[in-house]
Amino acid sequence: MKPRLDLHYPQCTLPARCLLGIAMLLAVYLPGDLFAGALPTGQGANGHYSGKQGHIIVVKVPTGDSAATVHGTFLGRSIRFFRETGLDEPKGFVGLLGIDLQDEPGIHELTVELKAGEQSRTVRYSVAVVKEKFHVEHLTLPKDKVDLDDKSLARWKAEQEQVKTALASDSPARLWQSGFVEPVSGKRTGIFGSVRVMNGQPRNPHNGEDISAPLGTDVVATNDGIVRLTVDHFFSGKGVFLDHGLGFYSMYFHLSEVRVKDGDQVKAGQILGKVGATGRATGPHLHWGVKLNGARVNPYALLDLPFNGNLQSAAPVSVTDPGSSMGGAAQ
Repeated sequence: MKPRLDLHYPQCTLPARCLLGIAMLLAVYLPGDLFAGALPTGQGANGHYSGKQGHIIVVKVPTGDSAATVHGTFLGRSIRFFRETGLDEPKGFVGLLGIDLQDEPGIHELTVELKAGEQSRTVRYSVAVVKEKFHVEHLTLPKDKVDLDDKSLARWKAEQEQVKTALASDSPARLWQSGFVEPVSGKRTGIFGSVRVMNGQPRNPHNGEDISAPLGTDVVATNDGIVRLTVDHFFSGKGVFLDHGLGFYSMYFHLSEVRVKDGDQVKAGQILGKVGATGRATGPHLHWGVKLNGARVNPYALLDLPFNGNLQSAAPVSVTDPGSSMGGAAQ
């Protein structure tokens, strides 16, 4: 099948500047990069983690107090934690730390606050963000495929506000379960993080994966969640936003039809809609995106998360979190 393009990125921005020297030092002096699916080994007083741009780090905070509340902050983003329980007793808390595709390479601090009654303590981790090498693609397209007229620009801005409002409050419970699934099987034709230069104009990096598949192919939910918003937008076409709880969202765009409605509770593998070419697309494919606590991460990193069924989660796990707004979502 001929590769298809996903063309719903209207703003011009340059990619983050590469700090090559820091990245080289990290490669020499740190024990290794944390790729999706690998747990890190703590170093120093509270430990350190490392991960490439667009990857997911699993952070574990050991504590025997199951009544504690745990909340983290990384680069101004709120990181949610949930209880991890074994067969006999609580093991502690777990958080998924998303490294945004444009987070600045270098050493950053993850601050975790633990509170139990009147007692509180702070745990600090160093996080090494390592530069990822993203693909750069140069395209020459008709002018009306690149530049928006005033009417289209106004529509796009209104649609962005709609998404921001709908996703302003995160679900306070973890809804997802162990084991994520690929929403459709097909060829990846739009690579996560790739930068498209259209008619000489650098565009926003590709914040999801494009998966080419025949028109009408079923698109399923990557995990359990609540349908927060269904749309028919200028760039992304017909789409579904799933809220998986604690600041974790998945998005499915360019659908030919949507089979769910706002507020529906869905399970992993449940059909959300059909592959299409709605919005600004040149052929049938699915744009699959993920935002994790405000960070744009590679959705395929979800498939390698190393829980292996160890999380007991027959029901949603509620977590008290003083900062529960997402801070906006972008398509």
